[in-house]
Amino acid sequence: MLSKRIIPCLDIKDGQTVKGVNFVNLRQAGDPVELAELYAKNGADELVFLDITATVEKRKTFAELVKKIAEKINIPFTVGGGISTVEDVSLLLNAGADKISINSSAIKNPKLVDDLAKEFGSQCVVVAIDTRNINQIHVVHSHGGRTPTDKQTIAWANEVQDRGAGEILLTSMDHDGTKNGFAVELTNKLTKMLKIPVIASGGAGKMEHFFEIFEDNQADAALAASIFHFKEIDILDLKRFLHAKNIAVRLEN
Repeated sequence: MLSKRIIPCLDIKDGQTVKGVNFVNLRQAGDPVELAELYAKNGADELVFLDITATVEKRKTFAELVKKIAEKINIPFTVGGGISTVEDVSLLLNAGADKISINSSAIKNPKLVDDLAKEFGSQCVVVAIDTRNINQIHVVHSHGGRTPTDKQTIAWANEVQDRGAGEILLTSMDHDGTKNGFAVELTNKLTKMLKIPVIASGGAGKMEHFFEIFEDNQADAALAASIFHFKEIDILDLKRFLHAKNIAVRLEN
């Protein structure tokens, strides 16, 4: 059985790590380079860096910041925000990213998923899906969760898998920052339908929430931000907790 992955997320705005609730009311959470280095040392399996306003502000992700973080860590590193071309991806991979995450650009131009998978391999392409439940329908949102689209979450996840995505990063906007638990039901639907890994994101508040999303072989990985940034949960303690509950995780010797 593959180990379940614990992934801290660095949401970046103006070069600093921030965190909000339901994608708004952002507050400072620390220096991204220092946090990345700390998480790599403390047992994180991967790291995700999302420049959350890159698309809204129509600019590119900070490649220099990516380079600084990559120099400090030895774990897989996914970067997203403002990526819309093959050239953008080349720049970020050359700066030290291992994978890239696309969201709004894939919604605007679904063929981008095909192009990136063909150029760099599916293992490099993560499609992030920000979803909100509207009238009992899971609706995909773009531009950092600000804009609802005409796409439904399950159908869109299936489409990007068919186009060559290697992984889905599923963020429930209804759960994001609430610390009331992940979107277990929706995540379970996706993992049963898809052949590619699903990273659950949005809502982690305590260790039990990670167990809930991992039990019965649901999510392949779980991503969280504020509980790690503000030292509410230690990653190694979390892994020991999961290991004691017979969840396969990577523990350092």
